Amino acid sequence: MKLVFASSNKNKIAEIKAMLPSGIEVVGLEEIGCFEEIPETADTIAGNAKLKADYVTRHFGYDCFSDDSGLEVDALDGAPGVYSARYAGAAKDSDANMDKLLAELHGNENRGAQFKTVIALNLNGEQHLFEGIARGTIAEAKQGNQGFGYDPVFVPEGKTLTFAQIPMQEKAAMSHRGIAFSKLVAHLKK
Repeated sequence: MKLVFASSNKNKIAEIKAMLPSGIEVVGLEEIGCFEEIPETADTIAGNAKLKADYVTRHFGYDCFSDDSGLEVDALDGAPGVYSARYAGAAKDSDANMDKLLAELHGNENRGAQFKTVIALNLNGEQHLFEGIARGTIAEAKQGNQGFGYDPVFVPEGKTLTFAQIPMQEKAAMSHRGIAFSKLVAHLKK
């Protein structure tokens, strides 16, 4: 089976390829000739995942899946949420996003948060959604150099290390994206 993953993010694509069983080939947007940035204008994480999958299916005709993720911080009433990638501005600068988040939480003892991923799968004319949530806390400072996005400040429940300090295979088993993708894989195996 060959599916398009509606992403140009090389880190995400590598993470996903590592999670999928043999027999499922995944290609990114560049491999199908899609170089434009797909608009993410929905006001929910699920809405953005649907927009991206529908864009690829409508404009390129492929069965595909897309994901959207967000970090939802309890003390910030769920922010940055759907705006996680652009939290500190349109440049999508991960360091600036984390710096802003850490500044806003400075002195706040409530550091509870969750990462949320929603995957939209367009397959054989039907759309299916898969959700993954990883609860945890926001660290006091950035730690680690693996992963991407907010990984250096997110400590998953039951761990003392951030996602950026945990090897990719171990992270995949417990991450929001890993949980959602395991649901996707189970569906594809049916």
